[in-house]
Amino acid sequence: MTEGVQGRGVGTGQRYEVFHTDCPAREVAGHVTSKWGSWVLISLRHGSLRFYELRESVQGISEKMLAQTLRTLVQDGLLWREVEPTTPPQVTYGLTDFGKELGAPLSELLDRITRRLGPHDSPGHRDEVSRDRVSRPPAHRP
Repeated sequence: MTEGVQGRGVGTGQRYEVFHTDCPAREVAGHVTSKWGSWVLISLRHGSLRFYELRESVQGISEKMLAQTLRTLVQDGLLWREVEPTTPPQVTYGLTDFGKELGAPLSELLDRITRRLGPHDSPGHRDEVSRDRVSRPPAHRP
């Protein structure tokens, strides 16, 4: 397996310049926080899955987009990929240590969101309830 982007060109204690457009860490962050990247990482938080299991887990994603997202996350060093030489080939994906490290906060974020929404919130109901839940501080005037 090749080294992920997180280690390129940075020694111990050094940091990337993440606000520069050519920063490799910025590119990985974009992949992690993309619509499908975050769902793939969260889906793999409890263990490895085969391609078809991921497709069923991440509802709404096309096979083409799933394959593209998986390829990108493998190249970034977030996922490992194992191909079993069967017909058809069985491909399994799992989180690397780096993927687990980045996937944990995503899982926590999702858990916080679902706890906040409650069990029966629908989009329309959520709009009504959110007005009751949010207390707005008074406007600050200089």
